[in-house]
Amino acid sequence: MPEERRAMSPEVIEQMIARAAQQGAKAALESIGLNDENAGQDMKELRNLLDAWRSTKKTVWSQIVKAMTMAVLGAIAAGAFLQFKGLR
Repeated sequence: MPEERRAMSPEVIEQMIARAAQQGAKAALESIGLNDENAGQDMKELRNLLDAWRSTKKTVWSQIVKAMTMAVLGAIAAGAFLQFKGLR
């Protein structure tokens, strides 16, 4: 039995792909619980939380570097003070 083949137009193929992508996206959002009317707000809150985490992490590392720099400079100053005190 010969199989009948029909050529599909690019528009039909694009519509099929778009429908499949939309259904896949809906299924994916539903599987992680982001399929209700509050999903947009939830995503905004998650993004804000992530931005705050990144900002906090950056600030903590900055403060650690500042503290280490001050400790090194303090040690150098203390060594210089003791060196000059011993010369007098």
